[in-house]
Amino acid sequence: LGQPYCPRCDIAILAQTPQEIIEQIMSVPEKTKVTVMAPLARGKKGEFQQSFLQLKKEGFMRVRIDGNIHRLDDIPSLNKNIRHNIELAIDRLTIKEGIRQRLLESVELALEKGDGLVNILYQLPDRKKSEEMTYSARYSCKKCGFSLPELSPRLFSFNAPYGACPECHGLGKVNEIDESSVVPDPALSIDQGALKPWTRREVSPRRHPSSVFNFYQEMLIALSRHYQFSLSVPWKDLPENVKQIILYGSGSTPIHFIYSGRKRFYDVKKPFEGVINNVLRRLKETKSDYMRRKLEHYFHESICPRCKGKRLKDEVLSVRFKDRNIHQLTSLQVSSLLDFFQSIRLSSFEEKIGRLIINEINKRLQFIKEVGLEYITLQREVRTLSGGEAQRVRLATQIGSQLVGVIYILDEPSIGLHPRDTARLISTLRRLRDLGNTVVVVEHDEDIIRSADYIVDLGPGAGIHGGYACFSGAFEKLIKEKKSLTAQYLRGEKVIPYPRKRRNSQKYLQMKGASEHNLKNLNVSLPLKNLMCVTGVSGSGKSTLIIDILYRYLHVHFYQSYLPVGTVKEIQGIDQLQTVILVDQSPIGRTPRSNPATYTKLFDYIREIFAQLPEAQARGYAKGRFSFNIRGGRCEKCRGEGFIKYEMQFLPDIHVECEECEGKRYNRDTLAVKYRGYSIADILDLTVEEAHELFRNRPPIARKLDIMKKVGLGYIKLGQSATTFSGGEAQRIKLARELSKTSKGNILYILDEPTTGLHFDDINKLIYVLQTLVNKGNTVIVIEHNMDIIKNADYIVDLGKEGGDQGGEIVAVGTPEEVSRNEASWTGYYLKRVLKKKKEPTADS
Repeated sequence: LGQPYCPRCDIAILAQTPQEIIEQIMSVPEKTKVTVMAPLARGKKGEFQQSFLQLKKEGFMRVRIDGNIHRLDDIPSLNKNIRHNIELAIDRLTIKEGIRQRLLESVELALEKGDGLVNILYQLPDRKKSEEMTYSARYSCKKCGFSLPELSPRLFSFNAPYGACPECHGLGKVNEIDESSVVPDPALSIDQGALKPWTRREVSPRRHPSSVFNFYQEMLIALSRHYQFSLSVPWKDLPENVKQIILYGSGSTPIHFIYSGRKRFYDVKKPFEGVINNVLRRLKETKSDYMRRKLEHYFHESICPRCKGKRLKDEVLSVRFKDRNIHQLTSLQVSSLLDFFQSIRLSSFEEKIGRLIINEINKRLQFIKEVGLEYITLQREVRTLSGGEAQRVRLATQIGSQLVGVIYILDEPSIGLHPRDTARLISTLRRLRDLGNTVVVVEHDEDIIRSADYIVDLGPGAGIHGGYACFSGAFEKLIKEKKSLTAQYLRGEKVIPYPRKRRNSQKYLQMKGASEHNLKNLNVSLPLKNLMCVTGVSGSGKSTLIIDILYRYLHVHFYQSYLPVGTVKEIQGIDQLQTVILVDQSPIGRTPRSNPATYTKLFDYIREIFAQLPEAQARGYAKGRFSFNIRGGRCEKCRGEGFIKYEMQFLPDIHVECEECEGKRYNRDTLAVKYRGYSIADILDLTVEEAHELFRNRPPIARKLDIMKKVGLGYIKLGQSATTFSGGEAQRIKLARELSKTSKGNILYILDEPTTGLHFDDINKLIYVLQTLVNKGNTVIVIEHNMDIIKNADYIVDLGKEGGDQGGEIVAVGTPEEVSRNEASWTGYYLKRVLKKKKEPTADS
């Protein structure tokens, strides 16, 4: 139903007749050589042997396969698993007087064989390169001759080469090296390390970087001799043409380089590569993940200059449905897009073609809206969705499939969901059940638990203290179960207290003119040395305000990093902070070598104890002997990992316990040294609680272990692989490390939904941790939907009122009591319900 328009002339494209096509071909200069070809296969897999035989029987001589002309007598074998473009060469002729009739016959034959399409290859007399044009008997601009191929679904996909922007290949963004990251401080000279990729190391921004690598230094000296500039002059004072040569190379101009190292000597004349080209080449050639990550720091994503982030070709975007192209439609929020499709009026002709399609579109949009995602757009990248948002998108897909007899398993679908939207999620889950399916939900949300038909409660504790089915049955029976910790909170026997007094700070961070994404030029005051909550429905702009703007702005200020900062005019009051720390739910390490003991620096103390043991000193073992990352003490067969990894190509990698060390990571000599009967491997296999008992007389170790117990991690093992922790566990390990530090205060901690994956009892422990951080003189900002956390805040900034375009405004600010009295705030509505529980005990901050 789309109406094509010419991207050049902006007029409707109509079908061309063969005579009109001939007129355009004949308009080229005389003596132009023309090849008339009929497209037979465009991006199709196969060998096409039968097709070639048939063409030969019909008397044709040549075909073009993937851009190369071949005689039908000498066709190469084609890979049937690769997509091919095949065109039949109908005729080859030269434009001149009297050629019109022959050309017309050839074009008509090409249109017949090419299903309405003809490709014309032009070889102009004054040009070496040939040019190609596609003409269609269906769509062509009468003014400029621009033609469109037949409209098909793949043409509108940025994942297919037929529709994707050729510049960014359908990504909408291109990766470019940022010159400001290559030369972060223009006040430095090259000798002082202005060219960051060529310095020996990256150091604190308060100190000058160390000297340039010797090899690169000799190259730059030769370059300075050739172009007559000084390496001691600040970068900003160098001539512009010299800067361009240093960054992008000398082109074809050879430079005389002399280098004398310990083992190498060079005396050669060759063009200078340039720092940026050097980074590009090293990134392409390196096989080291570490080096790749380091070099990628110099790159930044920018909007594709050709498609402006729209991902599609211009000719695809020129096709409009009801005066809107496909990018304009997918850029609308789901709620707005649903309104568009529900309100459009179709002609009788359009009704016959589009009625069923539009009904399906409306159904799917309605499903997305019902799971609380009406604020997202269809063209939004999946990587920008939170875990809960991505899960609810998949949930909407399943509802649309209308399957029956399926077991659906959902892991905390309420992540990132405001209490206002929980009822809609519950309704969606019930719909899946009512279709004849079984829905199993792993969840801590009280409303979802109360709505369940059947509940299985595991416990009674976590880790080694859990693993038992404490209860299974209906909610009415669960509420009476005495042994269940969950039941104790549900019936009010145990509650999460809130402070009797709120902190009242007179010092603020002032954010002015925050206008990234949907934020509407906000001016926000954030009181310091408080526990703050930033609240609002999903998509209201919370993460944009606090992470994209505040955190990144402060990170750039304190660490001179290159994080892209959201739009804000200024932030005042930064001088009152020492630093900023984002405590998110990303893994504490991405390899099995990382574990709680190493992450919290606890293992350093433990290794020192082992090195001081008489047995270790008698053997001459130092602290490094007890590290599984260093040769000497570790098992060399598995290199200290405890397992051997076997790559299975198309299947997941298999990890098999090391036969040499039996998974203990160390060799026999190292394991022979024991502390109170425990080897170093035995220590790593202890839980936090067991280790706390063992090291209770070792204050530095006992203090760290005690903090880990208080944040609810007493059940985890010291040597447990970082890759096995949930997001909530990883976040609490990070909090434990921060609490164990000796801090003078004035640190800003930012947490994004720390209650993810936490039970009521764990939330109680988390609140204790957050209050402890504030009591040390720090500021804690929490992005949260959980009312138990919010009611404990000293100050709330509530955004909304809705998500997407209808969000991005400040709805309410103040204490929980003040926000609960705001009639416009959804957060206030639910806070009012929580604060009305008179029997709830209170606790001092």
